[in-house]
Amino acid sequence: MASIGDLAVEVRSKNAGPFWTTMELFMRDEAGFRAVSFVDASLVARLYGVAEDSVQIFRIPSLNVVKISFPRPVTQGSLRDRDMHAGQHHVPLAELDL
Repeated sequence: MASIGDLAVEVRSKNAGPFWTTMELFMRDEAGFRAVSFVDASLVARLYGVAEDSVQIFRIPSLNVVKISFPRPVTQGSLRDRDMHAGQHHVPLAELDL
């Protein structure tokens, strides 16, 4: 079975300031963009342990891109921050089977 990462040009995550994480799904084509339509706030909340109402999802059909933002579990650079740049947060989403 194919994963989101298999259908994407790129799946990445990064900081959106010290308090938010942003992930982006750059899909290869319109079919891939439609295939990830199941990604919603509920799914992201379960995957990342955040409140569903704090998840923001932006879909950009003209670019076949889905952008997802949610609060970081700890502030960037704080003592308990295990990923200062949020560069690895995308992995659970990229590995999701379609």
